[in-house]
Parts: sequence; structure tokens; C-alpha cells
Amino acid sequence: MRSVMWTVTQEPYDSPVAAALWRAYYTEVSDRWYLLHEGRRTDPAELEREIAAQPGADLAPPGGRLLVARYGGEPAGSAGVRLLDGATAELKRVFLYEVMRGRGGAPLLVRAAEDAARALGATRMILDTRGDLVEARALYARLGYTETGPHNDDRYAEHWFSKDLGRPQTGSGEEQG
Repeated sequence: MRSVMWTVTQEPYDSPVAAALWRAYYTEVSDRWYLLHEGRRTDPAELEREIAAQPGADLAPPGGRLLVARYGGEPAGSAGVRLLDGATAELKRVFLYEVMRGRGGAPLLVRAAEDAARALGATRMILDTRGDLVEARALYARLGYTETGPHNDDRYAEHWFSKDLGRPQTGSGEEQG
């Protein structure tokens, strides 16, 4: 019996794979917010406006990376990193398709994002998330992130986290799966 393997590789933010993952991520988190607060799903026109307004260019080199996890060769999830200053990177868009959850991909993606941040020179990773995204908050806590005070004024941010990454890596900065 052959085991199915996870791989994580860097992906252009504007590739078809990245676009599909961004659409799935944004649809899920937006629908969850609207269902919780307004009892409805995201308006399709709003969804299209927001996707167009945030294409992910901040996750492109030289100051960012978009990572895609594949399970058995098929795209399964993503995580992005963007360098905010010489020492601080921000974790963005951590997502797995629902059918891929519970198979170890989320910790793998976050660790690969941490490695990418170190390769960019960061010694600290920060992130924000919402209160209703309890799975995300539990994941970050399990992976050593500490809840902190706000580091931004994002309208949807309700919880902020930070993690010391240690010293930056030296080398090519390429992620391995």
C-alpha cells in the first residue's frame, strides 16, 4: 500500500491554483462571518469585489511567499507570509479545503510558512484572526503562538498572536515539502 504524501511548495500568488485557494478561503471565512453576524451568506458581488481588491501581490517575492500544500499531488491548502520589517513577518491566508482537514496539513503549512519567514530574515511571526475561527486559534496555540495585544486595526481582527522564530535561516530560501 502506498502512503499519500503532503508536499509544500512556493506558488505564484496569481496562479490558477492560488486563485482557486484564495476564492475558497475568502468564501469560507466571509460566509462564516455573515452567517454569524447577519444570518446570510456573502453577497456574490461583494465576494468578487473583495477578491479583486486583495489579489495577494503582497505575498510575492521579494518580500512575501505564498505556499501551497498538496496532498497526493492535488492542491489542498495554502499559507502566505509577508515581511513587514527586517525582523517581523505576518502569517496570512492559512487554509485547507474542508475535506483535507484533520490529516496534518495545517501544522505542516504553518511550519513551512515559519521557515519561509526565517528565510526572508524574520525572527518573529505575527498574525490575526477572528473569535469565531476557533480551529485557527487552537492550531496557533498548539504551534507555540502566544496571544498578544493588537498589532493592527483590521476590522475583522479580534485575536492577535506572535511567535519568536529564532535566528533567520541562511541559504536559498526555498521551501521543502
